[in-house]
Amino acid sequence: MDDLQRYNRATAHLDPPFAVLDLPALRANAEGMLHRAHGKPIRVASKSIRSRAVLERILTMDGFTGIMAFTLPEALWLVSTGMRNVLVAYPTVDRAALAELAAEPLAAREITIMVDRIDHLDLVDSAVAGVHDRQEIRLCLDIDAGYLAFGGRFRAGVRRSPIRESDQAADLATQIAKRPGFRLVGLMAYEAQIAGVGDDPPGKPALTRAIRLMQTRSQRELITRRGRIVQAVHQITDLEFVNGGGTGSIEKTARERAITEIAAGSGFFHPRLFDFYRGFGGHPAALFALPVVRRPAPGVVTVLGGGYPASGAPGADRLPQPYLPCGLRYDPNEGAGEVQTPLVGPAAEDLRTGDRVWFRHAKAGELCERFASLHLIDGDRVVDEVPTYRGEGRTFL
Repeated sequence: MDDLQRYNRATAHLDPPFAVLDLPALRANAEGMLHRAHGKPIRVASKSIRSRAVLERILTMDGFTGIMAFTLPEALWLVSTGMRNVLVAYPTVDRAALAELAAEPLAAREITIMVDRIDHLDLVDSAVAGVHDRQEIRLCLDIDAGYLAFGGRFRAGVRRSPIRESDQAADLATQIAKRPGFRLVGLMAYEAQIAGVGDDPPGKPALTRAIRLMQTRSQRELITRRGRIVQAVHQITDLEFVNGGGTGSIEKTARERAITEIAAGSGFFHPRLFDFYRGFGGHPAALFALPVVRRPAPGVVTVLGGGYPASGAPGADRLPQPYLPCGLRYDPNEGAGEVQTPLVGPAAEDLRTGDRVWFRHAKAGELCERFASLHLIDGDRVVDEVPTYRGEGRTFL
């Protein structure tokens, strides 16, 4: 039985739109990620999952330890529900959440927040000034892992931290060490230009060569620079963890001696943007189904909804992929629509009103912002239905 038949049979009792998670595919993807990590633990990036039940399922597997959250309110909620060892990957200016963190011993013990300048500490002190019996705040220092060339005129990688060199990191670590109420426990450096950029884009040989050259040089530079930064900060304080990488760079980042853990999340669902890497493959695990609601012309069907673009620079690669049945594509004049999406191609001839089309989102967890639950499929059966963050009434971003 092929996947189209299996998914249609498993969900025959459901009316689309709905989203599913293929459990065997999820497990296979998780095993592949662990193999690539060469024994180093993987911290699970919650923004790529956005379902507490699925996070809990992943964390029962050996090799996955801790959560990388994307907001402090999310981290506080996760800890209140039993999650532990939560790193907030982005700085927070949420004063109410900071006050809650400083007032709650369990949260303060299990949550680490991100900083990259002394202003962050000033804001925390201001936010928690009225807290009785303030708890010590655990901090992680974010390091810029971007690649610079040609005297800084070329940059690859996301713009995150202003801290780039070992002396800058050591200076901030020294200031933190002198500041009561804070403890620096970790470092993080996310090499987005390696982990988040596929090195095998189809039909673009010149771009492929350029990406591979950039990534090779970036990795060499980062190994040296990240090692120096870790060594410099270790002279000032003992670190519990040094975090790096992402789904696209697991096996590369794991080789670095300075790294103690890898961050990854997208690899569990294996969305469309992760099809274009040489070093690993995966199984599409998270899908959504939309119903065919009309046939406006021969060779054309229209499905309900579908306008679920992914974040990032706008482009065709940010649109969901019409996945099953094979042979469907967007009408170039309409694309993915807010309330309806026309699809063209050979497969459209065989679809009838009421049939369903299966899509893959371009990114991972953003799918869960559109659906209140995930139907868990094992074989050709739905074995459970679990809420997404949205389904639990949680919309953090």
